[in-house]
Amino acid sequence: MTDPSPFRTGFKFGSLLKRGVAEVIVEQELIQLLESGKRLRLKQGFDPSTIDIHLGHVASLRKLRQFQELGHKVILIVGDWTARIGDPSGQSATRPMLSQKEVEANAKTYLRQFFKVVDKDKTEVRWQSEWYDKFTLDEVIKLTSRFTIAQLLAREDFNKRYSSGNPISLTEMLYPLLQGYDSVVIKADVEFGGTDQKFNCLLGRELQQSMGQPPQQVFLVPLLIGTDGSQKMSKSLGNHIGIVEPPREMYSKVMSIPDYLIIDYFELVTDVPDEEIAEFKKQLNTHSVNPINIKKRLSNEIVTCFYGNKAASEAEEYFTKVFQKREIPSEIPEYVFTTSYTKDKLYHIDIAPTLLEEGLVKSNSELKRLLTQGAIELDGEKISSSLIEAHSGSILKIGRRRFVKIAIK
Repeated sequence: MTDPSPFRTGFKFGSLLKRGVAEVIVEQELIQLLESGKRLRLKQGFDPSTIDIHLGHVASLRKLRQFQELGHKVILIVGDWTARIGDPSGQSATRPMLSQKEVEANAKTYLRQFFKVVDKDKTEVRWQSEWYDKFTLDEVIKLTSRFTIAQLLAREDFNKRYSSGNPISLTEMLYPLLQGYDSVVIKADVEFGGTDQKFNCLLGRELQQSMGQPPQQVFLVPLLIGTDGSQKMSKSLGNHIGIVEPPREMYSKVMSIPDYLIIDYFELVTDVPDEEIAEFKKQLNTHSVNPINIKKRLSNEIVTCFYGNKAASEAEEYFTKVFQKREIPSEIPEYVFTTSYTKDKLYHIDIAPTLLEEGLVKSNSELKRLLTQGAIELDGEKISSSLIEAHSGSILKIGRRRFVKIAIK
């Protein structure tokens, strides 16, 4: 590193080690490393088990970017081996194994999105297959001999499943060992992850020590709660906000989070100054402001981060018009529906085939649920059946955010 001065004794790390941080193990050791002037190797691993990054991932990615801006280097591990095993963290059952083809396809999309947050020029991408394709049975046995079953069962999710009689495969128990060995291969100085990765990260620290390396520091960030307000953000739970979702969708999803999550989102996924966030918190606690006004600021900040000021302003205008003033948007996508017959200038239509084919609803069961809940409207009136009578140009509103104009085939 040509200019190590920011790391010399006396440099104030401020919110780097505090804001959006759940735990640092061991904090004082990390501070000493930062002050030493050494260019640190920051490990971030990901399993390409799905294709999209959401705001829940952004909390740790933003920290990586902050460290990069101080001159440090990210070593991104593509878990093309561990993805095929599936890390069961937070899961109550064994995950299905993925094929190599699925893993590679997911990784391609993931990497493209990863570099929307992290500086590509200061990142080294490594694939586990570089070392695990050459792993022999002898090396596997040597690796497993360093840990006991009791140590692995100390991991909370393994322990719960074992105690309740749910199956745990041997391949799953290999997962934390393989993740830990990644740290040995790349000689990681710091490993980043969510709090649900604490066990795996600490195991990597222990493995490095047992193999004669300095132990990595562990940098854990809080888990971002999803739009449902109760569980960590997850695509499989449908409570996520994807970073490549259209600006309007992203904005309205942020607006849908419970008020008690506003401050968490500001701290974890925005650059709004701490002093301003503290003022927001005070206003919310004293009920001196309408939470929707602060939430609009939050939504604007997040959309701006990924799409810029203009897109954020347009998304806010759309939200105000459609969701607050209950107006129909001026631009609505048009889809072709097939009619069975016409009577009195009304077309008789089964909306289900087109909604399913175009991905406007995920399944027949979701469509039935939306109809039962009164969440689908035709020209402003709730409908309870997929069989409708409509004009060409009639408007379907699906849920809170989606509008569809009917064209007749």
